[in-house]
Amino acid sequence: MKHRAALLLCLVASLVACDGAPKYESGQRYDKGVRTVAVPVAKNATFDRKVAPELTDALVKAIESGTHFRVASEGRADTVLRATIRTIDLQQISKSRGTSLTEEMSLNVTVDYEWIDQRTGKPLVQRNGFRESAVFVASLPIQQPIDLARFQVVEQLATAIVDSMQADW
Repeated sequence: MKHRAALLLCLVASLVACDGAPKYESGQRYDKGVRTVAVPVAKNATFDRKVAPELTDALVKAIESGTHFRVASEGRADTVLRATIRTIDLQQISKSRGTSLTEEMSLNVTVDYEWIDQRTGKPLVQRNGFRESAVFVASLPIQQPIDLARFQVVEQLATAIVDSMQADW
């Protein structure tokens, strides 16, 4: 009887030790050695001169408020986040049946970005052709300015880029 109890105890202990369940580790998914990020002004291949400084400002704010990273100058930072605005275009979504004038428009912005570890020179995250859009009502009586859509797109881009900095490498 004692032998059977000991055998059962060993069997239960081995099953508990090797339960076959996947092991998950919670916590940060990035190199704990990365503490600082430089964010130079985004390059701009378009004619819209407002979007590059607005995107840079939104990236800095998103990094500071949503991550443990500290924004630093490029000479002192562990990493650097570079963005290039490739295209900005407007797309008509709807028009008035009576006047055929545009009612709703979509502002579409395409960005390439890379997050580079300056200690190794290797990219941590790199993405080309990343696109976000925002809708605004261009016609009367609402007549929203395009600046409203630009602000929304820039915020969406900054949030998505910073989220990718915290994803699995």
